[in-house]
Amino acid sequence: MNSRMHLSGHKQILIIDNEVSRAHQMATVLSFVGEHFVQCTQEQAGEAFKESEHVLTVILSGALTAATAALVKSNPKMPFLLHDVLDVNALNGYVNVIASLSTPLNYAQLTELIHHCHQYHNKLPRLGERLSSSALFRSLVGTSKAMNEVRFLIEQVAKTPASVLVLGESGTGKEVVARNIHNLSERAKGTFVPINCGAIPAELLESELFGHEKGAFTGAISTRKGRFELAEGGTLFLDEIGDMPQPMQVKLLRVLQERTFERVGGSKSLKANVRIIAATHQNLEEMIKEGSFREDLYYRLNVFPIETPALRERKEDIPLLLKELLTRFEHEQNKTVRFTEKAIESLMEHPWRGNVRELSNLIERMLIMYGDQIVDVAELPYKYQHIEVEEYTPEYPEELQEQDVINELFSGFDYDDYDDTESNENSNDLAGESKQTSSNASLLPSDGLNLKEHLAELEVSLISQSLSKHDFVVARAAETLGMRRTTLVEKMRKYDLQKPT
Repeated sequence: MNSRMHLSGHKQILIIDNEVSRAHQMATVLSFVGEHFVQCTQEQAGEAFKESEHVLTVILSGALTAATAALVKSNPKMPFLLHDVLDVNALNGYVNVIASLSTPLNYAQLTELIHHCHQYHNKLPRLGERLSSSALFRSLVGTSKAMNEVRFLIEQVAKTPASVLVLGESGTGKEVVARNIHNLSERAKGTFVPINCGAIPAELLESELFGHEKGAFTGAISTRKGRFELAEGGTLFLDEIGDMPQPMQVKLLRVLQERTFERVGGSKSLKANVRIIAATHQNLEEMIKEGSFREDLYYRLNVFPIETPALRERKEDIPLLLKELLTRFEHEQNKTVRFTEKAIESLMEHPWRGNVRELSNLIERMLIMYGDQIVDVAELPYKYQHIEVEEYTPEYPEELQEQDVINELFSGFDYDDYDDTESNENSNDLAGESKQTSSNASLLPSDGLNLKEHLAELEVSLISQSLSKHDFVVARAAETLGMRRTTLVEKMRKYDLQKPT
């Protein structure tokens, strides 16, 4: 390979061709379209690939040899374009062979195919290698297209100094995205300092951001550094930037423009060597129209926007998220739960308005209630039950069933309501109650009854009334009766209760 064409820091096109005139023609066309390139013979190709991280694509010309065919096969991450290759069939089936260039060379075709080579690199499934597991935060787990796009954007912007605006609903992991950008940036050894602009009163926000001098205001008993100073050399994460009061928006804009600030009550200018990442769940463009957010600040912050997807838009990631969150809770609390396939299927049907945060809260709730057990659809809170499932109803010995009936009969009696110290004072009331009790006792037939059958008939009657009232809409009938929908379905099956045809 010619030393004057040694691979530089630019992404370049490698021309492999043994015919000098054809290689020169290709070089002329690439120079015309503004592409960086180097040339080599087929014998020099192996040496050129030692610096393959600088190669965008390979244009292979001439007759194939065993060495060049092996080059295509052993470099699946590298896109190849073929030019005047006669035995093209030998490379059929290799997906990294993008296309064959027509002769004479066509400018429009060449630029389009080079674009395809860029896309081949951009969409390589290499993120798992480049983003180490320690750098990947749990809320970024997922194989969906939306999450792959988020990880790709993080990787692209992390190494640059550009300001980033993270958009998305509450609970989608906007701070997680910001931390990933920081950890993968050249500022990773610096401090990541978050501040929620909506959680701090407007009159204190300036002091929180820029710090204050001793005596700057009542209560300022000493000099205090602000978040900008604490984040020096690192990253400042401005969460809920849409809640920042307008007077503070003006001051923030000045800092972003001039890269200097003063503490409250001070006159000395301090440098702000800080990368800014902002986030909001609000529509800032609508707020600009309403006059509640400054347009000039918006364009300062919105250099590189990243949209975090809602969980309902990537439901295929829920099983992986469950696994990661359960691993975290098991490490923290030394216990876990497992979910049946049906339970996971039901969770994937939920709209998840609270996003990943809501999923995390649900898992913690299941841990409290069913720690080290298996959770099925019936154990999920009612609003997460989105599929019909047959609830398991265990059979118990006769004596346990009778005890259960007794407990049910007395479940509404509150012994604390009866105070025997007042028995003498309320003797008249007790006499009246005695008469009422005697009256109720007369409902029992003289020859007795089968209590279990009597309660079953009463249950059938009440269930039938509720179903009829709600036109056999099981969910509404179950709500009226104060039971789970799956429990009502089981009782309808038990008593053969069906909607009249």
